[in-house]
This record gives sequence, C-alpha cells and structure tokens, in this order.
Amino acid sequence: MAARIAGVNLPDNKKIPVALSYIKGIGRTKSLSILSQAKVDIDKRVKELSEEEVNIIRTIIDKSDFLVEGELDRQIHANIKRLKEIGAYRGSRHSRHLPARGQRTKTNSRTVRGNVRKTTTSGKKPAAQKT
Repeated sequence: MAARIAGVNLPDNKKIPVALSYIKGIGRTKSLSILSQAKVDIDKRVKELSEEEVNIIRTIIDKSDFLVEGELDRQIHANIKRLKEIGAYRGSRHSRHLPARGQRTKTNSRTVRGNVRKTTTSGKKPAAQKT
C-alpha cells in the first residue's frame, strides 16, 4: 500500500523522514517535527506504517500553517508576478530569464537560462572522424 499524503505518493522503501521530504515544501527538519508531533518512530519505513499513522501525519500536514505543493507554488508565482508588476529589478530579471540574485552572467548562468549556448563552437557536435 503506497501512502498518499498531500497529493504525493510516498516511496515505500524509504524511511519516513526522507519520504516526507518528497512533498514540496517539507524538508528533513519539518518532517522530523511532524513525526515527533505524530509520535511515529523515525526508523520505520513507509510500507511499515499503519493506516492510522498515515492519517495522523496527513491531518498534521493539512492543519499546519506551512504551505505545501500547490499552495506553495501559487504563492511563489504570485510573488514573482508582484515583483514584475511593481517594476522591481528582481522582477525584470525573472521576466528576462536571467539570474535574479546578483550572480555573474558572463559564465555559469546556464541553469536559469535553460542551458543556452550562444557562441559558435561551444555545444557543437564533434566533426566526423577521418577515415
């Protein structure tokens, strides 16, 4: 039985603190605090959880004040949209798909730009070998 919490199927063979971190918005620290509130052993694996324990964890996550999954995504996108609308520098960097936190752009900004290679030779396939 795969445990489904906050719309995410947790992997069966992982320990619970690691498996809870598969939910966006929950890291190792929050998962450990959730498990201590639920009084669930942190050495158990997901497949060893009873239905009752899964329901307790689910209710703690639902009633908690931190955002997970879709709510978190909506808040992040709303913040970026607000930055764009007020004309902030960070908003303009987001709209141009460039780094927004002061990183250099001459090199090393491939992640946010989508791995774009604009020079002539970089990223080219090697020429066919001579026979």
